[in-house]
Amino acid sequence: MPDERLIEIETRIAHQEHTIAELNDALSSQQAQIAKLESLVNALRERVRALSDSAPGAGASDEIPPHY
Repeated sequence: MPDERLIEIETRIAHQEHTIAELNDALSSQQAQIAKLESLVNALRERVRALSDSAPGAGASDEIPPHY
């Protein structure tokens, strides 16, 4: 009886270690993906800022046309 219990505990521990390893791999993968997405967002933010700064008449859309 004690041997069966020991085997059951060892089996549970082995499954838990396997699950922890899978979760760690998933977390590492997600962290890498988040880092890539942050980099992409920052690059897009800079690109939009550069385009809006170089756009002709930037900020002039709020001005009243001269014929009013």
